[in-house]
Amino acid sequence: MKSFVFVLAALLLTTRAYAQPTEKEPRPPSVTASGEAVITVEPDQAEIDIGVVTQAKNAPDAARENADKLSRVMAEVKKILGKSDEVKTASYSLTPNYRYPQGGKPDLVGYTATNVLRIKTVTLSNVGKLIDAGMQSGANTISRLAFTLKDEQSAQLQALRLASQKAKVKADEIATALGLKIVRVLSVTEAERGIRPIVMAQRGAQMEALAAAPTPVESGTIEVRSSVTLTGELGPK
Repeated sequence: MKSFVFVLAALLLTTRAYAQPTEKEPRPPSVTASGEAVITVEPDQAEIDIGVVTQAKNAPDAARENADKLSRVMAEVKKILGKSDEVKTASYSLTPNYRYPQGGKPDLVGYTATNVLRIKTVTLSNVGKLIDAGMQSGANTISRLAFTLKDEQSAQLQALRLASQKAKVKADEIATALGLKIVRVLSVTEAERGIRPIVMAQRGAQMEALAAAPTPVESGTIEVRSSVTLTGELGPK
């Protein structure tokens, strides 16, 4: 019996020893640095939202007139578009118009039909021609003109590489100033990234001025931004 109690006590002591938390290893000295890169890229694609807005006393007339004008717009636009270009409906709405007399109930006075086409082209020199052709054939609103990239990922990766290089250079410089060196990279975090497309808009009264002469369009450049935070372990030189 005494030998059994002795064995049980030994087992309990062993279990307690294993249950005690082990001390954490000291964290190695490290340095953290950030790098940011902004590159500019020439756009290779344009998107134009061009539409027709019509009004009539009843919904069928507003929709019919809108459809007639839009088919003419689409026919003229397609004459300019290339094989890699596309056109599709971006939005359509048919909404009632009300008059609100003072102190009285709202009166239904008609309907507004709005149909917007989204034109996508890879031939930037045709942007002005597309705008002119659309407006001269019946379009009366341009809600959006944007210059973008077909391959955004390549531009983002280029900015990311540059930001990573800058973060590494800064970390190395800090280590050198301390008489040390980066022996290994502990972590790298992508903090921020983004592409700022070039967006323009033309509305209302500008339509007549644009229709009177060929529309000049300058695309400019697109900004691609990336930011990286790097942590490296320090060691003796």
